[in-house]
Amino acid sequence: MGTPNFWNDRETAQQIIDACNAEKHWVDRWEELDGQVGDLDVLFELACEEGDAESLSEVAAELPAVGRALDALELQYMLGNREDRHDAILTIHPGAGGTEAADWAQMLMRMYTRWAERRGFQTRVLDTLPGEIVGIKSATIEVKGEYAFGYLKAESGVHRLVRISPYDSNSRRHTSFASVFVYPDAEGDIEVEINPNDLKVDTYRAGGAGGQHVNKTDSAVRITHVPTGIVAQCQNERSQYKNRNTALKILKARLYQHLREEEDKKRAALESTKKRIEWGSQIRNYVFQPYQMVKDARTGVETSDVPGVMDGDLDPFIRAYLLS
Repeated sequence: MGTPNFWNDRETAQQIIDACNAEKHWVDRWEELDGQVGDLDVLFELACEEGDAESLSEVAAELPAVGRALDALELQYMLGNREDRHDAILTIHPGAGGTEAADWAQMLMRMYTRWAERRGFQTRVLDTLPGEIVGIKSATIEVKGEYAFGYLKAESGVHRLVRISPYDSNSRRHTSFASVFVYPDAEGDIEVEINPNDLKVDTYRAGGAGGQHVNKTDSAVRITHVPTGIVAQCQNERSQYKNRNTALKILKARLYQHLREEEDKKRAALESTKKRIEWGSQIRNYVFQPYQMVKDARTGVETSDVPGVMDGDLDPFIRAYLLS
């Protein structure tokens, strides 16, 4: 970077700077944690020599936070793909089951929103389609925060719920399914080129529960990428322009993920010893009755703290998946 011709090619120069900053992040964070551990070690030795119970209590109180920070750094280090540091776009769709499945999809939407809040991430609902009675027919959420996609990619798949239905007058047990898919936000340094001639744009009147919130103009937008058949839509804004921009943002994320999956398929054909990545398989079971348990089908991690999980405590599942 100190060479006279470094800035002659600004694009290459910026890529080098970004790569250096990424490596510097690991060094700085490690040195910070190493310093914290060193300070606690010195304090512990002094406290033992002087019999200082108060200082020993201080060390004991601070150790868990340092341990959690080290665990978080280790987990981030596992997220080495280029897109892992990016924001995420998460979509939820209920499976067969009508009211039950729509309600379950909305419960998952709240669960991921609460998880994001716990991590200090920002969320924005890009698009929702209400269910006929309760719940949602679909939802698309933007999650903004460092490594948002890296963490949330562990959640893609089918989620299964077993419970006594609150909508069944006979109080029978029901099984519901909902699918979750996570895409990296394709804005920023992820490049996805879209030919405008490949897009089919449809406008329509927004749907919903009725009343003043239903638009009286064709402000909702649906964009289809004709070569791949990928569709993105948005009806949340009253402005057709805003809905179009949001739909295009969603489309870029889905198209990027589609291209990555195509690359994975080609790589799998060449490297037959590696297992092919399968999408849409059941990844987790949530049992509310007759007992309480959430169990991940991929890693075997389970907990009986169902309320905690539904309130966003997903890190044990995410961590186990990423480290497996």
